[in-house]
Amino acid sequence: MGLSFIEGNEAIAYGAVTAGCRFFAGYPITPATTIFNTMLKLLPPSGGICLQGEDEIASIGFCLGAAMSGLKVMTATSGPGISLYSEQISFAVGSEIPIVIIDVQRLGPSTGSATRGADGDINFLRWGNSGGLPVIVLAPVDIKDCFTLTVCAFNLAETYRCPVFIASNKEIGMTRESVDLEVLERPPLVDRAAPPDRAHFQPFQISNGQTVPYFLPIGDSVPVRQTSSTHGADGYITTDAEEIRSFQRRLQDKLQSSVEHYSFHELIAENARTLLIAYGVTARAAAAACRLAKQQGNPVSLLVLKTLWPLPEALIRRSARQAERVVVIEMNLGQYVNEIRRVLPDKPIDFFGQMDGRLITPPQILEVIARG
Repeated sequence: MGLSFIEGNEAIAYGAVTAGCRFFAGYPITPATTIFNTMLKLLPPSGGICLQGEDEIASIGFCLGAAMSGLKVMTATSGPGISLYSEQISFAVGSEIPIVIIDVQRLGPSTGSATRGADGDINFLRWGNSGGLPVIVLAPVDIKDCFTLTVCAFNLAETYRCPVFIASNKEIGMTRESVDLEVLERPPLVDRAAPPDRAHFQPFQISNGQTVPYFLPIGDSVPVRQTSSTHGADGYITTDAEEIRSFQRRLQDKLQSSVEHYSFHELIAENARTLLIAYGVTARAAAAACRLAKQQGNPVSLLVLKTLWPLPEALIRRSARQAERVVVIEMNLGQYVNEIRRVLPDKPIDFFGQMDGRLITPPQILEVIARG
């Protein structure tokens, strides 16, 4: 493409196609619709499929069916649509169906403000499935992240056979920046693993050392069974307590035990007494505040989290080791800060949050820094 002037939503669509996405289904909703529009432009010429469902529930259902047939799939929505996705997200978690879900967050609750940004869905993305099992949530900061983290999201969905969310924001998704997509980082692509022994394939069987089952598409010459109910290795419903316990524990451990491998972040380490922690579009204001604080002779460190869930606990502890004080900045009234307090119980944790449709500014962050 060369140098382009595009918005974050478009960069997500280009990242998806680069990652091998060949199926998209969605329902128009501000501020995510331009992802749909761009996928409609990109997919048919590359042999892909782009559909509009009659609503959000149908749209994510189309995606799960396509994923079970072997395609890499993506859907995109905002807060009201994520609420409708919830049951199908649980299906994807429990039946280990790879899917990338883009949430271009807007100000809630409910219909809220369609053209105002916020980061109010952060806890809902983590806990919005029945059973409360882990999911992966990545948070872009800018256009470059929108492209590269989307490729990473597909790789993670394929590797761990799970839903992976991109927690974007109206201000990221609909802001245009100049970028050359051709020179951006492109992680090597990953595809879900096929079984070495097709003759004895069972859809949820785990071999020694595995945490993720092999995959064959529904419709293959080998029978493949899928169910949303609690199941054993063969895909049939089970009530055996030990089998259920092992299944639930594996769904939890396959993501939590490996989070160090995908703890995407940026760390500006100044060996300062104060550490800022931020994510999403707010991290840009935090970085500007750090530059201003350094010019004023009061340097602070900054940890920008791009993997929000599973919580990258080891990364957070390492980054805060030298800090005497931690300041968490969020474009909500306080969601992720409670996890930081849990992980760093021995550190003073200050919080600044705002959820009124306005961006948090560097001067506001500087004011919080100065209070310490």
